[in-house]
Amino acid sequence: MIEHLLPPAVRTRAAYGDELDHAPLYPEEEPAVARAVPKRRAEHAAGRACAREALAALGEKPVAIPRDNADRGAPVWPKGVIGSITHCDGYRAAAVARSAQILALGIDAEPDGPLPEGVLGAIHSTDRERAALAELTAAEPAIHWDRLLFSAKESVYKAWHPHHHRMLGFEECELLFDGPASANGGSYTARVLLPGPLLSGGAGPEVFTGRWIARGGLVATAIAVPAE
Repeated sequence: MIEHLLPPAVRTRAAYGDELDHAPLYPEEEPAVARAVPKRRAEHAAGRACAREALAALGEKPVAIPRDNADRGAPVWPKGVIGSITHCDGYRAAAVARSAQILALGIDAEPDGPLPEGVLGAIHSTDRERAALAELTAAEPAIHWDRLLFSAKESVYKAWHPHHHRMLGFEECELLFDGPASANGGSYTARVLLPGPLLSGGAGPEVFTGRWIARGGLVATAIAVPAE
């Protein structure tokens, strides 16, 4: 799924079900899941295995991808590479690219279903977002727009965080979906409601634009900002 949302400069690997859940972890990766329950450990192992295969497609050697505990547990990528990892029930995926080609990269996947009652309010969606979701739901009720909003904001955070190294609250980003859905999903635009440049060094656009897809019981969202 993720591969359909990203440009050719990005390499991806996805695993369905428990395909890679028993992949070995590198010693540097073990501390992140030393006390984790088996399900969490399996997801972590599969995500790292996906990342290594995506790196291989980029021409990189297999390396450990530990968590940076000083940076909210963000994955530590090889020099000159940026990446993003996601996992949910039945799906694990990773995307990587050369930082000289892609400035920012974020992916997320979620089960295709409505958010639990009260979650939309708890994630501090804006009045404008809720009004837009109501219109979209009335027009295309088969699509779980609230779940897509949640996933798309996760992809925004993953693209934004490596440039700022701090949390981005859901209320600090306003995200709107662009037009009706097609067989291949759709697109969205996200504006970060904080002063300063969107990306470090003032590079990149003023807003993030991303893509989404809903297929096979899953929804996926992705952002890739080209270096040019």
